Amino acid sequence: MGGPPTGPFGFVRGHGGGNTVKELFGKLPDGTEIHRWSVENGGTRLRVLSYGGIVQSLEIPDREGRYANVSLGFDDLDDYVAASPYFGALIGRYGNRIGAGRFTLDGTDHQLSVNDGENSLHGGSAGFDKAVWEVEPFERGTDVGLVLRLTSADGEMGFPGTLTTTVTYTLTGDGDWRIDYEATTDRATVVNLTNHVYWNLAGENAGSVLGHELEIAAARYTPVDAGLIPAGAPAEVAGTPFDFRVPKTIGADLRTADQQLLYAKGFDHNWVLDKGVTAEPEHIATLKDPVSGRTLRIATTEPGLQFYSGNFLDGTLVGSGGAIHRQGDALCLETQHFPDSPNRPDFPSTVLRPGETYHTSTIHSFGT
Repeated sequence: MGGPPTGPFGFVRGHGGGNTVKELFGKLPDGTEIHRWSVENGGTRLRVLSYGGIVQSLEIPDREGRYANVSLGFDDLDDYVAASPYFGALIGRYGNRIGAGRFTLDGTDHQLSVNDGENSLHGGSAGFDKAVWEVEPFERGTDVGLVLRLTSADGEMGFPGTLTTTVTYTLTGDGDWRIDYEATTDRATVVNLTNHVYWNLAGENAGSVLGHELEIAAARYTPVDAGLIPAGAPAEVAGTPFDFRVPKTIGADLRTADQQLLYAKGFDHNWVLDKGVTAEPEHIATLKDPVSGRTLRIATTEPGLQFYSGNFLDGTLVGSGGAIHRQGDALCLETQHFPDSPNRPDFPSTVLRPGETYHTSTIHSFGT
């Protein structure tokens, strides 16, 4: 007797051409069950954990139709809990760094969790990347995906306000991966949500990404101090290693004796996108692996892009494909507002007030 059609994962295929499946991935030390959701649509395959909203894997085909996982991750939950450098995680309440872990809002000083030298990074020592999200699958027309929900209590990691967050991962019928972030608060606060996928378009075990070609639509970036906090006004990229307005390889200028590269041990900076904040996602970056032919195009509503060249991968982590990840084996392209914005009135605001809804969107389009 015949059953419903299945996709490459072997999952029951939905009416819109996509499919999802839920399975137990592991348990936290307190016994909390963590599940893995697998979603497939339009030729893209995505696996997401309820722990941290983590993208455990994202598989796309090369020019010959051969699939590979193009994001770094782990095989088991224990590694994510013990040692993950934010592999694939949802980041909040505040992506990137806040200087000295402090800011003042409406005359009130707030001290945050400090977890990066003297600074607060990615929401503090227990940010959204370590939270357990509620996950619900959906199917709308030719789109399939997951809705992830989390409530962060007033004062958590030092942030004011109870923040109610909804993040939607959508795989479209064309295989695009879209992320929509929404949040509301009952007290004035600051919010900057993003995702921390580590990309290697050649595949997770392919080694260095220094041969990948990158283009960023930005004429300025934010120089940093030794703590990687923005220092001074945005600077022109012209004539510096930070000029990616014309596609060039990641490694082309990586070893240039530039003080900014020395501070970060490579690229770990915010690019000020030419388009600024927009109501709808606009194209801002293209990443290509010439060997496999895989291409990633990113569109966003956000004003900034944090490009991180995997500088702190040090050979101590074994990924889901069994390979040891070393410096430059992956890169991150995090769409977001600028680092330390709560302390920089000259930067686009990250303040969210009661009655307002925080809403940003980013689309990842894949091709060859």
